[in-house]
Amino acid sequence: MNQNIKIAADLIQNAEGLLICAGAGMGADSGLPTFKGNEGFWKAYPALKHTGISFGEMANPRWFEEDPRKAWAFYGHRYNLYKETQPHEGFQILRRWASSKPNGAFVFTSNVDGHFQAAGFKEDQVCECHGSIRHFQCTQGCEDLWLADQTEIPVDLDQFEAKGDLPMCPSCERLARPNILMFGDWNWDEHRTGGQEENLNAWLTTMRGKSLAVIEIGAGKSISTVRDFSDNLFEREGVSLVRINPTEPQTPDGGISLPMGGLEGLEAIQQAMG
Repeated sequence: MNQNIKIAADLIQNAEGLLICAGAGMGADSGLPTFKGNEGFWKAYPALKHTGISFGEMANPRWFEEDPRKAWAFYGHRYNLYKETQPHEGFQILRRWASSKPNGAFVFTSNVDGHFQAAGFKEDQVCECHGSIRHFQCTQGCEDLWLADQTEIPVDLDQFEAKGDLPMCPSCERLARPNILMFGDWNWDEHRTGGQEENLNAWLTTMRGKSLAVIEIGAGKSISTVRDFSDNLFEREGVSLVRINPTEPQTPDGGISLPMGGLEGLEAIQQAMG
């Protein structure tokens, strides 16, 4: 373990650019739920346990048609929680590493909480592949997205119901929803994330022929978007991979595996840098 930490520290220190890949485990050290299995989901939302509704069933756009107050109970609670939670110190460790790179850094994350931006990463440094809970879209197809940081969404978790006025589209005054890619979601407005992907690909193009360190934190196999992205990129010449994951740390041959929590792993690497 100590040897792998030292190798990870050397790879990150000597890289010309840094790509940070993050899944739900990155937010766990801030106290955010990761929804591991139904029991983990129901621990966060006990009112849903007796109904048997799973995370995959609840994170579905159909609720905005069938029961908007239930839909906004789920997403409103997450919106409030993410807005009120302070990103942990690991984000600042990553920022310091990123600022030291001659070719800069980029973030690729499946997290929708906006915590990388809240921790000081610039908007044009972040690609949120599943969207953002900080941005809303119209359920009826109006094209503009809007930043929703000032929105208030009271939620009664016992009744699992959003209270008061629900978020509405400023253009057509019909129901709004988060700009998040949900399960079975054909109406997600992907143009914001598409622009972020263009920025990421342009940056990766500038990194060809240069040393790129990929550090992946808390990205599991059950929803493998981030993990697949890291593995595919690792096949490129000049790319190193450090994977921090307490339960699924395995890497392709040549990668560095750290079976640790996100913050613990980042602090260990920082300490090894001296």
